[in-house]
Amino acid sequence: AQFVPQSRERLFVVAVLNDGYQAPGMLDAMSLQEDQLRPRRLVDFIKKHPEIRWKIRKLPKPPQKRASLPDVLQDLPDESPAWWSRERAEYLLNQMSPRHREVAELMIAGAAWSYGTVFRRIRNGQSRAELRFDGIAGCLRTPRGGSGRQILFKAGHGKYFARLLTPRECARLMGADDYRIIVPANQALFGFGDAVCVPVIEWIGQYYLNPLVQELLHGRLLHEQPADKRQ
Repeated sequence: AQFVPQSRERLFVVAVLNDGYQAPGMLDAMSLQEDQLRPRRLVDFIKKHPEIRWKIRKLPKPPQKRASLPDVLQDLPDESPAWWSRERAEYLLNQMSPRHREVAELMIAGAAWSYGTVFRRIRNGQSRAELRFDGIAGCLRTPRGGSGRQILFKAGHGKYFARLLTPRECARLMGADDYRIIVPANQALFGFGDAVCVPVIEWIGQYYLNPLVQELLHGRLLHEQPADKRQ
């Protein structure tokens, strides 16, 4: 969510197959503190496993979120066939818990359009529609069955609409705004749900992988040089 308006928590692990590799400026694993990049559970795991040769790189803070859900949505007219029928949208509304239904009613009564996303989940043996309304979409998933399909809820001016997120909106939520989509919608949704978020990988590349590669190359060059020419 620091990069795109999507709640997509992921753990990235980088390993180096080089016993003699010593990177400069590594953090001490046993005194590591939790932060935005390394949450408490990860820090606890690191400290419980000192037998692993941890190389904890100092990294800058991730960027602050710059976009919200409405920024990635396609402007589909109200009469677009992508929007569900009145009956289907009403059924979705009736599947919400009292707390989420109250929020939905406030959105409907609003003087401007507002947006949220919905997942269907089984709660206490019943299918529930869970509404997220903080400007961040839920995590994109591979569309296996009804629970994997994320629903857009649009409300305001006394009206409400519902539809599935489009492949283009999913591409934008993954930071692949201009990705060329040439496959059927369901295949595109499956692909984006199973993918990695582009700006996250770009950030990891810039601040972790590129420096690591340069250090490895520099160490290899030094190792290959005669001892009297090493600096």
